[in-house]
Amino acid sequence: MAIDTYHVPIMANEVMELLKPERGGIYVDGTLGGGGHSERILSILSKNDNYNKSLLVGIDRDGDAIEEASRKLGQNEFYSEDKSNLKETEDKVKFEAIRGNFFDMKQLLSEKGIYSVDGILLDLGVSSHQLDTPERGFSYHEDAPLDMRMDKRAALSAYDVVNGYSFEQLTRIIREYGEEKFASRIAKHIINEREKEKINSTVRLADIIKGAIPASTRRDGPHPARRTFQAIRIEVNGELEGLSKAISDAHDLLNKDGVLCVITFHSLEDRIVKQQFKVFENPCICDPHAPICTCGRKPTAQILTRKPIIADEEELELNPRARSAKLRAIRKI
Repeated sequence: MAIDTYHVPIMANEVMELLKPERGGIYVDGTLGGGGHSERILSILSKNDNYNKSLLVGIDRDGDAIEEASRKLGQNEFYSEDKSNLKETEDKVKFEAIRGNFFDMKQLLSEKGIYSVDGILLDLGVSSHQLDTPERGFSYHEDAPLDMRMDKRAALSAYDVVNGYSFEQLTRIIREYGEEKFASRIAKHIINEREKEKINSTVRLADIIKGAIPASTRRDGPHPARRTFQAIRIEVNGELEGLSKAISDAHDLLNKDGVLCVITFHSLEDRIVKQQFKVFENPCICDPHAPICTCGRKPTAQILTRKPIIADEEELELNPRARSAKLRAIRKI
């Protein structure tokens, strides 16, 4: 069963080496997407002696992702190689998809009676399906309505941000979330253009951004609209608000020796993950010059990736979208 056409999983081999689903148990793919990583986890879980007691829970706020992954992974074709003494209903690894935001993982899992797990994966990138579906409005390469909502039930869309935010608000999110040095110029151009006519398409917005950036800086590098589109997408989906707490909640859910893997795609996310992981490994808040620790805080996790893992050249040739990906992981102690 292949689902690579829907989503190409980033650094799947490296993720499996860290998660070690061959141990069996309960695993959570907190950003299910097209289910590429989940397919690998289920396949490995099926080879464990206690595979019929194992469980994989997939969480995603995108209804399309839930529907597609449920259709393909929910068929549950991941069987033990030896089925001789097992009943038809017992020889499958259990899989369940939940529509929701991984920020609410503790609550979502508790509603299913799950309070601790053995491994968690968070792939914070936009799925290939979202990027490759023009009407979702994530891409500046295809003309489509401005949307960018990962959850189509959400009220705020990219159209609302572009046409409703003030100059100050636009400048802030483009500068902070896009790390764009021409943020104020871009915001000014957007304001000027929307006064003539509402901006309702991705291509028009991309052209406005391109026109705001000096030509001399557009000769090399990525598309000039990339950073601004990223900033708007982050704002629309609230991707950074609460991320630190979500990482902390995921850590809390882990059993001893449980592993949390996080894949990030830009420096803002990676910085939050890196800092939170450091707190787990070294939570002491005493004066660093103090002779002994008096706060009593003990490490709760070990960092498994001193430096983030990045995709190798072979993977980049097959999947260029992996170029900006960084993988970090911790193990609960």
